[in-house]
Amino acid sequence: MVITSYKDLEVYRDSYQLFLQVHKMAQKYPDYERYEINAQIRRAAMSIPMNIAEGYGKKSSELDFKRFLTMSLGSCNEVQVLLDMSKDLGYITQTEYTEKTQKYDVLGRRLNTLIQKWKSNF
Repeated sequence: MVITSYKDLEVYRDSYQLFLQVHKMAQKYPDYERYEINAQIRRAAMSIPMNIAEGYGKKSSELDFKRFLTMSLGSCNEVQVLLDMSKDLGYITQTEYTEKTQKYDVLGRRLNTLIQKWKSNF
């Protein structure tokens, strides 16, 4: 498969779908968390596909794209910490926690692999 757009990248598509899931999940957090954990977990989850798209769109160099992928990986780790906090504060169930942390763990490993193996075709 030839990659002609960031939308061709499976990690982009998966991270976008995970963002939608996290956004819906965070809507049931308490109102007093609206500007705290709720907003932070949504921003971190949103940052992953946005950095993939932005980095791919720069097309200036392989290293530049890898830098954006690395930022996506950092945001992926941030989401996992915020999921830990959400579970420990009782905002999400153990089932939601397990499902989301497993998905973000896989996404993080895939991002790391892409960072290591990406060869520019710009």
